[in-house]
Amino acid sequence: MRSTALTQFAKLESTGLWREAPELQRREVIVSVGEASLTISDPRSESALSHWSLPAVERLNPGELPALFAPGRDALETLEIDDQLMIQSLDKVRAALAAARPKPGRLRGSLLLAGTLSVLVLAIAFIPGALVDHTASMAPPATRLAVGRLALNDLSLVAGAPCSDPSGQAALGRLSTRLFGPGAPQLVVLRDGSAQTLHLPGNILTLHRSLIENANGPEIAAGYILAEAERAAQADPLKPLLRYAGLRATFGLLTTGRLDPDAVTGYGRDLLLAPASVVEAEPLLKRFAAAGLPSTPFARAVDPTGETTLPLIEADPMAEGEITPLLSDGDWISLQAICAD
Repeated sequence: MRSTALTQFAKLESTGLWREAPELQRREVIVSVGEASLTISDPRSESALSHWSLPAVERLNPGELPALFAPGRDALETLEIDDQLMIQSLDKVRAALAAARPKPGRLRGSLLLAGTLSVLVLAIAFIPGALVDHTASMAPPATRLAVGRLALNDLSLVAGAPCSDPSGQAALGRLSTRLFGPGAPQLVVLRDGSAQTLHLPGNILTLHRSLIENANGPEIAAGYILAEAERAAQADPLKPLLRYAGLRATFGLLTTGRLDPDAVTGYGRDLLLAPASVVEAEPLLKRFAAAGLPSTPFARAVDPTGETTLPLIEADPMAEGEITPLLSDGDWISLQAICAD
C-alpha cells in the first residue's frame, strides 16, 4: 500500500485544474500526494502528466479559493484545487517541511555578525593607516608648513629655541638656495639635542649647531643637509607625525585644515630619540653632483676611517671638477655666529 507524507492518510487524492503553461488552457486532472511528491494525472488514461517535489510546492494565493499552487515561485505550471481536505493537507505538508528546513535567516544573521566583526577588525587595523595616507596626500603646502611649525615648536622644548641671529639666518637662507635652488627648504639651526639633522613637514630641515661651530667650512654641514633632504624625499614626514597625533587629530586636520597643537605634544622628544634612516649612496651622490658639492668631506665626517662611506669617497662627483664656494667668507662667519643671539 502506498503511503503519503501525512501518516493519517494511506491515499490522498482530489481533482484539480492544471495549466502546463500560462498560454495553454486549464485541464482537469487527478492530484495525488505521495511521500515526497505530488503527482498530476490524466483522469481518463491515468497516465502521469507531471510530478512536483513536495518541498518545492508553493501556494500562490494564501487565504483565497480555489487555492493556486505551483512547483516553485517562477514555475510555468499551476494547479487550482478547491477540495478543502486536499488544500489543508498540502498546507500542512508545506508547513511541516518549512519547519524542518535550515533557517537561512539564522545563518545569515551569524554570517552578518561574523562579517561585521571582520570589518571592525579590518577597520581597526587598516583605517588609521588609510586615513593618515589620505590626509597626507590631500594636505596643501600651507597646511604642511603650519603642521611643521607646530612640530618645530614642540621640538624646541627639548632642543632649545632655534638660533635666530639675523645675519646668520640670512647666510643660512643663502646656503639653502645654493644647495637646492628654487623651492629650497627652510633650514633651522638647533642649539641642543642628540640629532645632527632632522626633517619636518613643510620642507623644514634642522641641523645641530655643532655642524657649523666646530667646522672649518660649510661643506660638512651642507653634506648633512643633503642627506637629510634625501631622507625627507624617501618618506613623507607628515605621515609619522599624523600617526603620533592619532586618529581624531588626523580626521580634524582632514576636515578643518588645522591640527590640534596638543596632538603633537612630546613628538619632538620622540623625533630626537629615533635613529636616522640609512641613505643609500647612489641617490645621495646625485644630490652632491646637482649641488656641485664634493661628497668626501661629508663621508669623512660621518666615518673618519672611510670604511662605511667608501662609495661616497670613491665616486665623489667633484673629485676632478671645479668647486664653486658654497658661501662667501663673510656669510660663513655670520653663519658660525647664528647662535650668538
